[in-house]
Amino acid sequence: MKNQDSILIFGSSGQIGKSLIRKFTKNNYKVIAVTRSIHRKGYQIKTQSNYGYLELEEIKSFTEESISKLMEKSSICINLIGILYEKKNNHFNLIHTDLPSLLSKVASKNSLKQFIHLSALGIESATDSKYATSKINGEKKVRQNFPSSVILKPSLVYSVDDNFTTNFMSLLSILPVMPLYYSGKTKFTPIHVSDLANIIFRIVEKKISSETIECIGPEVITFKEIILKILKSINKKRLLFSLPLFLAKINAKLFELMPKPLLTMDQLILLKYDNVISNKYKTNFDLKMMANKKFDDEINLYSFNWTNGGQFSKKKDNGDK
Repeated sequence: MKNQDSILIFGSSGQIGKSLIRKFTKNNYKVIAVTRSIHRKGYQIKTQSNYGYLELEEIKSFTEESISKLMEKSSICINLIGILYEKKNNHFNLIHTDLPSLLSKVASKNSLKQFIHLSALGIESATDSKYATSKINGEKKVRQNFPSSVILKPSLVYSVDDNFTTNFMSLLSILPVMPLYYSGKTKFTPIHVSDLANIIFRIVEKKISSETIECIGPEVITFKEIILKILKSINKKRLLFSLPLFLAKINAKLFELMPKPLLTMDQLILLKYDNVISNKYKTNFDLKMMANKKFDDEINLYSFNWTNGGQFSKKKDNGDK
């Protein structure tokens, strides 16, 4: 029997959005996927859904009127929109504060059943980061406008479609050395995208409201350990060295000049702070929403794309030191 709830997803073309489309349409939910460009993103989004359960909507500008038209056809809204670095027309306050404020305001006016907003883990202490501050302000606006909203704060989200593990696999495949910022001691609790999608699906199924949930995987891993695990997975050995902070800042400023920066000054600031639970909010594990996928196991499923010999390459038994 078809479920009558329709899910409106903003940010549908990213790794989390695509995983959610697969999850919801597979379980007979209608999904309305919003994109800025159907021409560029439409085909990619369409391949994720069960036939007949996906509707694509293009939105050129985020106005109260255009958003309201979409929400009139929906009962649940999920906001996944976010950026990792600022560009000319997209800055942190616009994307992480103003847009969530507008979406939650319109969702409240249209009396939606649920509003689910994706924020980030480990940002409370990072008051010197523009990214973190914009995310925190966005959470406040969402809670003010839609008091029963669910705010999700995931740690590092990874998969074959991410811009983290895959970027490092590419870099480590060609670079002879790899710098470690803050000696590589920053801690993360990475969560696989399918585990996060399952959590969001269960929030909808269980009609959970008025919660802030920290979404984490089963392991706490340092940045250095992540690099070592990726190296082992792609069968490479590289020299790792701690980069002094003043050199790291120069490094970040140079990277910022790239069209898609590998590192920005703001990201360097964020790396000072551990990306682990704050103990201020419930976690997915507290709510019996397990996320059991292990980092090593999952990256091994796609790392062959960066190894000599591809999927037929043989892994070395000795790890990188």
